[in-house]
Amino acid sequence: MGKFLDGMWQKASGLNRDNILDLLEINKEAAFLDVGCDDGAWTRRCGDKIQTQKLFGVDVVTERLKVARDRGIDARNADIIQGLPFEDATFDAIMSNQVIEHVGNVDIFCMELQRVLKKGGYAVISTENASSWINVVSVAMGWQMFSLTNMSDRYLGVGNPFAQFRGKKLELPSWSHKTIFSYQGLKEFFEVHGFKVLSIEGAGYFPAPARIGKRDPRHAHFITIKVQKI
Repeated sequence: MGKFLDGMWQKASGLNRDNILDLLEINKEAAFLDVGCDDGAWTRRCGDKIQTQKLFGVDVVTERLKVARDRGIDARNADIIQGLPFEDATFDAIMSNQVIEHVGNVDIFCMELQRVLKKGGYAVISTENASSWINVVSVAMGWQMFSLTNMSDRYLGVGNPFAQFRGKKLELPSWSHKTIFSYQGLKEFFEVHGFKVLSIEGAGYFPAPARIGKRDPRHAHFITIKVQKI
């Protein structure tokens, strides 16, 4: 079961990354920020799509930042809820993949994106979806939804007998999930923070093929929203 679930997750995750790339706009002069840049490999891939060399990143895991810097990224150690280390209206585009669900205060996360974006700039934010069918069914069974089985750093898979990493421990406390948005919840959250929602894409449709999530993003496992500062 573990290998089967892992294979489905990998396909859905790959399609989700394709969705992110599709939402990024070519702009050779764009200043681009990756919130949660890790080792910078994905940051660099996004920069290649945008065709810009003005690449910035932040992450809380300091060990990964040197690798990102070696890739030509201005990577800094920062926790977004403590404030991003950039001036107001610095960036044309921001991307954050699978980060917002780990953040303790999502309002500060959103306000910081607003602050450092230029007017007319956009952000692409991707996260897991509370309203995915696999989460809906697990809750209907009285189990913890799959996307919230890692809320403890002591034991993964709490409350769900089919959780992918059940029985293991988190490598880092920052990897635990705090907030899981539904499709509508994510949309309205950005709207109440003053953003204009441009697009929402889906990927993954466990246990069905991942591409079905593109046709039904409301119930896809991953959702990616593109919003604009107005």
